[in-house]
Amino acid sequence: MEKRIEVHHLTRVEGHGNIIVEIDSDGDIKRVKWQIPEAPRFFEAIVRDQNYEYLPFITSRICGICSIGHTIASIKAVESALSIEVTEQTIELRKLALHAENMQSHSLHVGFLVLPDLFGKKDVIEVAKENKELVKKMLKIHKLANRLSDITAGRTTHPVSLAVGGFYSFPSVRELEKVKKEIEDCKKLLEEVSFGIEKRMEVFPDFSRETEYISLSQEGEYAFYDGSLMSSDAGYLNGDYIDYIKEYVVEISTAKHSRHARESYMVGALARFNINSKYLSDFARHISSIFDLKNPCFNPFMNSIAQLVEIAHNMEESLDIINSFLSRGIKEEKISKVKPKEGRGVGMVEVPRGLLIHDYVMDSKGRCKRANLVIPTNQNHANIQKDMEKLVSEVKDRPKDEIENLLKMLVRAYDPCISCSTHSLEVKVKWKG
Repeated sequence: MEKRIEVHHLTRVEGHGNIIVEIDSDGDIKRVKWQIPEAPRFFEAIVRDQNYEYLPFITSRICGICSIGHTIASIKAVESALSIEVTEQTIELRKLALHAENMQSHSLHVGFLVLPDLFGKKDVIEVAKENKELVKKMLKIHKLANRLSDITAGRTTHPVSLAVGGFYSFPSVRELEKVKKEIEDCKKLLEEVSFGIEKRMEVFPDFSRETEYISLSQEGEYAFYDGSLMSSDAGYLNGDYIDYIKEYVVEISTAKHSRHARESYMVGALARFNINSKYLSDFARHISSIFDLKNPCFNPFMNSIAQLVEIAHNMEESLDIINSFLSRGIKEEKISKVKPKEGRGVGMVEVPRGLLIHDYVMDSKGRCKRANLVIPTNQNHANIQKDMEKLVSEVKDRPKDEIENLLKMLVRAYDPCISCSTHSLEVKVKWKG
């Protein structure tokens, strides 16, 4: 019996993506496509000729979920190009902001987009009817993350406190003391949520496809703010990122694909776990033990579980930073002086969906003359395609509805930010006469 799957505008993901599968009556797979139909966005063009101080505010609008990460990557790129040094306090505050955003995004993804799949429901509202306490606990964790984003970045989305060379405003001791208590309370909630989700793990298929994983890595810490590129295949990737991360255009997508050592690679929580798990906090190790998540893990469905593990690590690291601030105080430091000059700067950070890169070329007046933005989901599209191909080959004899559901779950596991990844457009001009 012929099977044709056409999922247009997959639900419970950010943006528009299509799943297309054709299996003929003999069981031969004719087509498997992960298709991105969204109109391209042109932030590389928008920032051109803009003054350096405006770049972080403009690029934060690329994403309403990873706006803090885009802001910090942009700031780091500008500071690299203009040779600006910042204080240790600035770095620690930025790390705290990244922890907040990671918790915010992961709790949203697992708690609202993945839970319906685990409980066989169409949305989280239906899940809450039978699992009210579980959903309420996820909401409290998400609320904590929003609160921490507010006090470190100035507001929950599109930060106003982060600046090239420092911060425009600083959290108060009272705010830090209050959020510290909230984090301590939410650690217990995260553990309870993890036990609740673990009971539904049989819903995730026993699927495995070994691939290359890439993330930032830095000795002694689970890297989010800084580090060198690390590949699970090739080790440290020293030098310019463009020597390793090869972006290319495909016909079925308005978003670029990426490759390095293989046809595809993966970035995100599972990639970070596979590369940096030895630096996880004790609490994060405890959460990973609940799910028996071990390094290496080649099941992309477990990316959602790696996100829970990272929330635990974010909580512990945030407490360490906050305790340090409470013991020594926070100084209202002046922003570092900026002297415009020509130069190129690259800023790399880890955001919820993986490695994010901002690359700017500046002129002598501190204006951006060229920009390249490498988005995590761009880097994952090719890997999603390869995972889909292998998954379909393994489940092609199952009922059509079951195959379709597994493919939807697979894409959601990557937590794709599809709109942010659409940066290319091929234009063909035909002249008459």
